[in-house]
Amino acid sequence: MADSSDSVSLDIETIPLGGKEYIVQTSKGSISVFVCGDQDKPPLITYPDVALNYMSCFQGLFFCPEAASLLLHNFCIYHIDAPGHELGAAAIDSDIPVPTVDDLANQVAEVLDFFGLNGVICLGVTAGAYILTLFAMKYRERVLGLILVSPLCKAPSWTEWFYNKIFDLQVMSNLLYYYGMCGVLKEFLLQRYFSKEVRGSTQGTESDIVLACRRLLDERQSVNVSRFLQAVSQRYDLTDGLKKLHCRTLIFVGDNSPFHAEALHINAKMDRKYNALVEVQACGSLVTEEQPHAMLVPIEYFLMGYGFYRSTLSPVSPLSYTGSSPLSPASPPCICPELLSPESLGVKLKPIKTRVTASTMEL
Repeated sequence: MADSSDSVSLDIETIPLGGKEYIVQTSKGSISVFVCGDQDKPPLITYPDVALNYMSCFQGLFFCPEAASLLLHNFCIYHIDAPGHELGAAAIDSDIPVPTVDDLANQVAEVLDFFGLNGVICLGVTAGAYILTLFAMKYRERVLGLILVSPLCKAPSWTEWFYNKIFDLQVMSNLLYYYGMCGVLKEFLLQRYFSKEVRGSTQGTESDIVLACRRLLDERQSVNVSRFLQAVSQRYDLTDGLKKLHCRTLIFVGDNSPFHAEALHINAKMDRKYNALVEVQACGSLVTEEQPHAMLVPIEYFLMGYGFYRSTLSPVSPLSYTGSSPLSPASPPCICPELLSPESLGVKLKPIKTRVTASTMEL
């Protein structure tokens, strides 16, 4: 990793998995990157959704013992937070221009430059999935694979535009500035993240993950959240570039996600030889928190295409590496539908549906 007098590292002892936070200076301001694992290992980068940081967006997945053996034992994880979304972030100065989605994608490239990384696997959720997809389109030679959770691709729909546009108006900006994360905004975000079953009805009780998310949203700098919302609400359609993406792509989406149709669109427009879709039933957008166990087996078989295999059939045993570099796989992967069936995932998991074409099976 290159030295930089403009960047600092902080040891965070309160994070159960350990790691170190780096504040990396980019051309569009500073950005927080939390690094977990041995930096000599292959890199996996993450990017969360709006108003979330790496802990609130990915801890459900990464804290699973099975995920620890699958991911943490085999990769160095670089958790990139959107500007001003890290723990303890201060409000971003109003004199700093609101970034565009291209600015955010370019920031990812600058983070990779800082750490000296190439050939990364990317894991993003919704808005974060859009940023990493755009990054993969702009820097194709630097991306080996994409794991997209309830991803965005198109320009905002009228419904989404209406909700997001409210936050751009001066009235809502004043509410955010003076009153913080108000109830209307919190409800909008919770509906974005979670299924109705997890949020609970008016008579029901909210789940622990929703209550924890509410507490986290109370701690967010509203100005910073508004800036990310503005950037995402001004995104453009990536459809034309999807066919040109030849990196391996695994898409997860909850069937109750407001972005379910968007995930189906991405799956339909991408080259079917390189992507597979996993639909998780009774789940919202934030599959990493609501049903993280449903992601484990699909991710395992996805990583097999890079030369990683479990040493035994035990779900908590570490993967063993075949010997060829995962950073330069010899051929496109295949994810067999049978391997992603509910029976293969185990009776404790809710069923999932997969969409993999016959051409994928032949690879």
